[in-house]
Amino acid sequence: MQVDRELDLKGEVCPFTFVKSKLIIEQMEKGQVLRIILDYQPSVENVPKSMEMEGQEVLAVNQIGDKLWEVVVRKVK
Repeated sequence: MQVDRELDLKGEVCPFTFVKSKLIIEQMEKGQVLRIILDYQPSVENVPKSMEMEGQEVLAVNQIGDKLWEVVVRKVK
């Protein structure tokens, strides 16, 4: 999967993880893919849920390390 942008949010907590993700995806073109790196467990649930509520497509939520996750989102609107 091609990732167009990556956002490292290690050390960030809700709601800042979603706010920062939303600001980045708003700058992207439709169809582009954003990979978000998180280390805060509640954000792993909240960011994908919020992205879907905003109309974006969540492609994957994967644990990539000990207390480390990636959320992959395609910009739809």
